[in-house]
Amino acid sequence: MTAELTTQQPQSSDPHPVAATEGVPQWYKDVVIYQLHVRAFYDSNGDGIGDFPGLTSKLDYLQDLGVTALWLLPFYPSPLKDDGYDIANYTNVHPAYGTLRDFKAFLREAHARGLRVITELVLNHTSDQHPWFQRARRAKPDSPHRDFYVWSNTPEKYQEARIIFKDFEPSNWTWDPVAKAYFWHRFYSHQPDLNFENPQVRRELLETVSFWLNLGVDGMRLDAVPYLFEREGTNCENLPETHAFLKELRRYVDKNYPGRMLLAEANQWPEDAIAYFGDGDECHTAFNFPVMPRLFMSKQMEDRFPIVDILQQTPAIPANCQWVLFLRNHDELTLEMVTDEERDYMYRVYAHDPQARINLGIRRRLAPLLNDNRRTIELLHGLLFSLPGTPVLYYGDEIGMGDNIYLGDRNGVRTPMQWSADRNAGFSPANPQRLYLPVVIDPEYQYETVNAENQRNNPQSLWWWIKRLIAVRNQHPAFGRGSLELLLPDNAKVLAFVRQFEEDRVLVVANLSRFSQYVELDLSAADGCVPVELFGHHRFPPIGKLPYLLTLGPHSFYWFALEKAPSGSDGKTDQKTSRINLHARWSEVFQGRPKSQLEWALRGWLPMHRWFGGKARSIQNVTITESIQIGGTKTTEQAKYLALAHVEYVDGEPETYLLPLGYAAGEEADRLITQSPSPIVCQLNLRDAKQTGVLLDATSDPTF
Repeated sequence: MTAELTTQQPQSSDPHPVAATEGVPQWYKDVVIYQLHVRAFYDSNGDGIGDFPGLTSKLDYLQDLGVTALWLLPFYPSPLKDDGYDIANYTNVHPAYGTLRDFKAFLREAHARGLRVITELVLNHTSDQHPWFQRARRAKPDSPHRDFYVWSNTPEKYQEARIIFKDFEPSNWTWDPVAKAYFWHRFYSHQPDLNFENPQVRRELLETVSFWLNLGVDGMRLDAVPYLFEREGTNCENLPETHAFLKELRRYVDKNYPGRMLLAEANQWPEDAIAYFGDGDECHTAFNFPVMPRLFMSKQMEDRFPIVDILQQTPAIPANCQWVLFLRNHDELTLEMVTDEERDYMYRVYAHDPQARINLGIRRRLAPLLNDNRRTIELLHGLLFSLPGTPVLYYGDEIGMGDNIYLGDRNGVRTPMQWSADRNAGFSPANPQRLYLPVVIDPEYQYETVNAENQRNNPQSLWWWIKRLIAVRNQHPAFGRGSLELLLPDNAKVLAFVRQFEEDRVLVVANLSRFSQYVELDLSAADGCVPVELFGHHRFPPIGKLPYLLTLGPHSFYWFALEKAPSGSDGKTDQKTSRINLHARWSEVFQGRPKSQLEWALRGWLPMHRWFGGKARSIQNVTITESIQIGGTKTTEQAKYLALAHVEYVDGEPETYLLPLGYAAGEEADRLITQSPSPIVCQLNLRDAKQTGVLLDATSDPTF
């Protein structure tokens, strides 16, 4: 690598583009990511292809589900031979998906709902239709333009590099008749690899980063990042030059766009994948690929060993970094980071039909992989959302969508989102023959039955269960930021661990067996604490020095908050003062994760007021369904709101309360903390400073 590159930042047409992440430290540790393809989500103009106006119209659905970040698959101009990963223009939008103006409108509306946006940066390669490649193949062999890609007069170079797409490509070299030379590609032959030895290539990619971050994009996923450089005598993966470039990229982003996030896609073993964090100076986040197949292995084997083994193999990561976890995504269930024996086992139990196999993986969605078994779907989501890392939810998995393994390549898991029982699953009004891919018509997963409208109308559906799971996770920072302590009870069919961040401590216990199990846990370190089940908020017997006995139903799991019981009490915790740390302005408290934290605090706050009618009942959940500003401006902390709080109880009918809420800081906050019967002390992490204050209502502030 040569000296560090500099580049001018392209100017956005928006005079003041602002990312949702500005001023929010390490926001990527707290979000729940929803992965989608624009063309698969919703078609607004009837051409059979999803677009940005359609996606924008569905943002309320995503906000209601509770996700807090959106990861968009490539939406750039492309021949679409590889679902958009064959990019022909880095700084525009594919005409079928709308215009750059449509993207800006989408980004603005997403940020208004507290949703962060992560886009793709395909570093390793372009389409062979990209102007850079067309120029390179026609340029002279010693021309700077030819040097944008990797060329050779012989296909014998870099023989130690593996072929990733074995089902499609016999070699990593392809002959180009125009250039009269071979070009290098790690994936499809229509995706030539860029030459990162060329400083101009690196400079062009920094310009691309600037273009999208200037618009306000919150993060970028770095596709195929281990393969950027080539060296003879190596496998051309994870080379030092690659990490040097990533450090350069990180410095550039941190300097010009503080608070933005880089996500590494590095399908590697833990000791190699962790290198993409550097010393906290490369990527902020990285996918933990090895964990994913072992979740499925443990479920099938009914043994925690595969999960525990890979977690124990995974080294500690820098404090400012985070793993990203997923169950399924837009590609095959990759089996590269398993042993040959483990791969054979996974094929045998999860891919009975050879048609389901592709490359070194299985092209199935989550529900078909698990035979549409609701218990196992819930179990794996319970682990996904509680293991160390940020979870990713693939579009349609929240309703248990099916797939079509006969569509070729990975298209079977990229079919249109199923919105309703209407024509084309409510995805598009177009003639069904015009759809970019056909909707799923498998009798078990057909859209007349499996669709978002049906499930949102059924409180017992998978959609509602996922919504509640996300809401509970958002209330506990231990899931996103906490440490991990594995518990190893004698019963190997039970996986148990403790997550802890500051005072928030959560116990997770999961039964991997299809039969009921009991387990004795050594929880002596939490002696005197009371386990509170997080979904029903039921209090279990206090923990003592003896092993703690639990029984679990088939494929079930528990999440417990380990709350401290005051000495000499009856086991009930003191909830007179709630403290919450919100990475937001006061005006942003009614969105996303801060809203979930506020709702959690309201559970202990409401019963302490004389006007609350449910004092004798156990509150299961509080949801702020509406908030209306009645004073101040959105740019100040003096704004006051009328909020509708929907209170659900363990028993009996729910109630709705109208709460006048505000925020006070400084001396006024000190006065209210002493006078209020149950203050909620909030620390707001503003863009320029931290500010501690107190939530106030009409009863604590007579001047409200």
